Amino acid sequence: MKAIIGLGNPGMKYAGTRHNIGFDAVTAIADKYNFKINNKRFKGLYADGFIGGEKVLLIQPQTYMNLSGECVREFADFYKLEPEELIIICDDINLDVGHLRIRKKGSAGGHNGLENIIAHLRTKEFPRIRVGVGEKPEGWDLADYVLARFDRNSEPLIREAIGNVVKAVETWLADGIDAAMNRYNTPRKKEEKKPEENSSADEGKQ
Repeated sequence: MKAIIGLGNPGMKYAGTRHNIGFDAVTAIADKYNFKINNKRFKGLYADGFIGGEKVLLIQPQTYMNLSGECVREFADFYKLEPEELIIICDDINLDVGHLRIRKKGSAGGHNGLENIIAHLRTKEFPRIRVGVGEKPEGWDLADYVLARFDRNSEPLIREAIGNVVKAVETWLADGIDAAMNRYNTPRKKEEKKPEENSSADEGKQ
């Protein structure tokens, strides 16, 4: 069994925002395979079923972003999932809009959702797909930016990115994380930022 976990904030207030790209990607997977993400357990909404013969869980934590690890840890413990059997999907302001960065392990990079998952799992060694939402414009507050919706120009790029996330997850399930990285990683154009510049700002930490 493997778990596909999309990060976001619960509630219609946050639907379609940059910070909820993980939710959107998991919803796209569910739609393609006719899963219904309407079961409630361990502070999350989830569905289970099969993709390409592999038993999978689709999970959307219902804690706020900064507490995502609480949900992830409970699912991992109950289903006896190893870190490498999880894949986390989240936003990244250090990537151009629509670009993907897939890794088999790594630091949180300033993303508070990933940071909380690392704290609860006590390891950095789990696969993750970061979806670029673009750099915060000068003069914007970070929280306002990540909790805002995409502009008209970005929407086609995000739709394409979500489609590529679905394909990357399918590749991970069938052929492993290395194959997904080789096929779906896109070039990083922007200079690497300091971790604190990519901190995840939302109501969950208040």
